[in-house]
Amino acid sequence: MTSSVSKPLLPCVEVPPEGEPYLRGLRCSGCRAMFFDRRSHCASCAARDSLVAERASGRWRLFAYTIVYRSFPEVAVPYISAIVDLDGGGTLKGNLKGVDADPSTLRKGLPVDVAFDVVRERDEQGGSYIGYYFVPRGESA
Repeated sequence: MTSSVSKPLLPCVEVPPEGEPYLRGLRCSGCRAMFFDRRSHCASCAARDSLVAERASGRWRLFAYTIVYRSFPEVAVPYISAIVDLDGGGTLKGNLKGVDADPSTLRKGLPVDVAFDVVRERDEQGGSYIGYYFVPRGESA
């Protein structure tokens, strides 16, 4: 993937001119809570001006999921909509790929990794966007 021509789809996706995309969160310097959206204060301790941008690293684990069987036209179903937790704080929602949409193969605490890909959406000039998804740890992204 050529990250130099692609833009981040969401505020938490960082696409450096050189190197691979990554997730960026905002960590509270007071209570250490991590958030992946735009905000001006900590939702955990209410501190203002305490949020510092930080590269999200560590281990992600599946917290909850839904198998979606009905969706918009042109969206392949079934797919797994997942909520994952980052060890050390932070929760993020995204699709889980690389595993069958079968409840017998999914369990709370399943270790996952974040992966990135160019999404279908284009800007007015035809430029591409990079989004994220999750895969079981050890699976090829």
